[in-house]
Amino acid sequence: MQKTGSLPLPSADALDASTALAARIGEAIDAAQGWLGFDRYMAMALYTPGLGYYSGGAAKFGRDVRDGSDFITAPELTPFFARTLARQLAQWLEQGLDEVMEFGAGTGRLAADLLLALETEGRLPSRYWIVELSGELRARQQATLAARAPHLAARVQWLDALPARFAGVAIGNEVLDAMPVRLYARVGGVWHERGVARSDGGEHGNDARFRFADRPLGAADVPAAVAAIPGDHDIVTETHAEAEGFVRSLGAMLSRGAALLIDYGFPASEYYHPQRTGGTLMCHYRHHAHPDPFLYPGLQDITAHVNFSGIAQAAVDAGLEVAGFASQARLLMNAGITELLMSLDPNDARSFLPAANAVQKLLSEAEMGELFKAIALTRGLGDSVPIGFAAGDRSHTL
Repeated sequence: MQKTGSLPLPSADALDASTALAARIGEAIDAAQGWLGFDRYMAMALYTPGLGYYSGGAAKFGRDVRDGSDFITAPELTPFFARTLARQLAQWLEQGLDEVMEFGAGTGRLAADLLLALETEGRLPSRYWIVELSGELRARQQATLAARAPHLAARVQWLDALPARFAGVAIGNEVLDAMPVRLYARVGGVWHERGVARSDGGEHGNDARFRFADRPLGAADVPAAVAAIPGDHDIVTETHAEAEGFVRSLGAMLSRGAALLIDYGFPASEYYHPQRTGGTLMCHYRHHAHPDPFLYPGLQDITAHVNFSGIAQAAVDAGLEVAGFASQARLLMNAGITELLMSLDPNDARSFLPAANAVQKLLSEAEMGELFKAIALTRGLGDSVPIGFAAGDRSHTL
C-alpha cells in the first residue's frame, strides 16, 4: 500500500469531507453485517452525492499537481485529439445523423474542441448532448464551452440520464474505467469475492479506516471468465457488470448511429491472463498513481482497466455491431492525426515542438498509444468501414 507521507496532503476542508464520506461508508458496512462488496464501496467513494470523487468539488482533471488536479486526459493534453476524432464523427454524421452525445465530459474540453473541429469539417451537429450527473462538472463544462467556443455553446444541452431513444453519434473517453468493479481473489486455490470491512488501524493509523476482506465462493458463484484462469496460484482480478450494463443500456437507446468508446484495457485473453496476478485496480491522487483504494475516500480516483471482450459481448447482446476495435494510436493515425499536425509550421519550434510532443504521447506505445483502446459500436449504418479502423482492426481478438 502507498505510504501517505509520499503523497501531497489534502486541505483541512477536503479531509473533513473525506472523513464524512468514510463515516457513511462505515455505516453501510455495518448495515451489511460487516462486509461490503468492493463494487459498492467504489460506487460510494466515487459517486456519493456531494462527497464522492465525481460528485464533489475536487478539480480532478488538469495538467499537473499545481492546479489541484489528479490526472490528465487526452483532450486536456492536446486539441489534436479532438480534431482527429472529429474526422471519425464527421464520417458517421454524413450518414444522415445530426446529433452528438458525450458521456463523462470532464472539463468540457473535448466537447468544445469537437464542436470547433466539426464546424471546420462542415459537419456541425444541431445538438450536442452531455450526460453528466455532477453539478460541479456541469458548471465547469459550461464555463469551458463559453470560453473556448462561445458561438457554439447554445448547441450544448445537459442530461441527467440516458434518454429512451437516440439517433446520432455517441462518444465516451475514459468513462468505462470509472464504473464500479467487483474484485475476485484466488487464494490457496480457492476463489473468493474480495470486499471491504472496517479496519482496526494498521500502517496508516487513523487513515486506515477500511481493509480488504475475502469471502470464499462456491464454484457456481465464480464468474466463468474468472474461473477459467488456469493454474491454482494466487491471483486478483475484476469483473465489470456495471460497464457492461451501461453498454446494454446504450444499445437499447441507440436507434440508429454509432458509439465510440476509448479507454485503457485489453481483450479478455490478455485481461484474464494467468500472469496478471495483481489485477488492474489503480488509484490517482494529485498526479500520483498508487494501489490503495482506502486512502482519502472521495478525494482520489479509483479505476480499473476495461475488459473489452465483455464490452463487445454486451454490445452484441443489445443488438449493436462491433464495427472496429483498435489501439488508440491506430485509431488516431488512421483518422489523420499526423496530417493535422503538419498543418503547423515545423520551422516554428515554439509552437510545433510542444504540439508534436503531445501528439507523441497519444501515439507512443510507451505512453497512451497501445494501452488505450477504442471500440466502435454501430446500428443501422450499413457495411461502411469507419475510417479510424480501416487498418489495424483487432476485432478478431475480442
